[in-house]
Amino acid sequence: MNKTLEKNPIPSSQWKDVWDQFKTHRGALIGMIVFFVIVIGVIAGPFLWTIDPTYIDIRARNSGPSLSHPLGTDQLGRDLLARMIAGGKVSVSVGFTAMFLSLILGTLIGVLAGQFKQLDGPLMRFTDLFLALPLLPLLLVMVMLFREPLSMRFGPETGTFILIVTAIGVTSWMNTARIVRADVLALKELEFIAAARSIGTKPSNIIFRHILPNVLSPIMVSATLGIANAIITESALSFLGLGFPPDFPTWGRLLFDAVDYLQQYPERVFWPGLFISLTVLSVNYLGDGLRDALDPRIRGR
Repeated sequence: MNKTLEKNPIPSSQWKDVWDQFKTHRGALIGMIVFFVIVIGVIAGPFLWTIDPTYIDIRARNSGPSLSHPLGTDQLGRDLLARMIAGGKVSVSVGFTAMFLSLILGTLIGVLAGQFKQLDGPLMRFTDLFLALPLLPLLLVMVMLFREPLSMRFGPETGTFILIVTAIGVTSWMNTARIVRADVLALKELEFIAAARSIGTKPSNIIFRHILPNVLSPIMVSATLGIANAIITESALSFLGLGFPPDFPTWGRLLFDAVDYLQQYPERVFWPGLFISLTVLSVNYLGDGLRDALDPRIRGR
């Protein structure tokens, strides 16, 4: 009996296999570490560096790096390290929230289009319509139309956050919808779905018990890539001056404020640009590793 057990060891769990495959992707492992360091840094940073990012000290304006201001100060004497931490918190929050919204919309439309034949045509043509729209002009129009009403209703900071997150979320769900729809169409032809349908299982139960768990892999990959897309889009809007108010820092807003001082103080552009690039690059590598690890056709190679 013992010899038999030694020859046939107990198989490892699916998530352990996923982790083992993920570890072999060195770029994804480094990307995961860098991304979590950035997220933990922007969350814990205000507790470690307690200077108010909006505090103005005219006497210390445009000062270089020092012990009291490790990254220097801006044209109004505001501490750049504190503003980098606060800006990172806002940018990462926008990335996660917009990703979550686009993921819900994309998964819902993809599952409905794949599961119900009568909805497939209209929903996919609706998706194609959004794919054909020029996204940046559409985002600019949405910001110009809804910024003032939302700012008056919820305040300038909360209103702008809701607007930016909603604008990015409703314009970035299309790829997720197409990927999920393709997976659902493939799953519908498998035996266990046909068996569930033959015993009278409700369509809603088929979706939640059988289909959604099996499309988790592309959804997770889309989630990681959606964070990077949302951070870049928010940075672009802030860089164009259409994002958050000037006293509410984001990495894109810090880039916008530093452009006028590019020749005198180039480091002001370097730091927010570096952290935007690091965050986006690490998330992309993380999504790459998750895609390979969650794909059973690749896992184990």
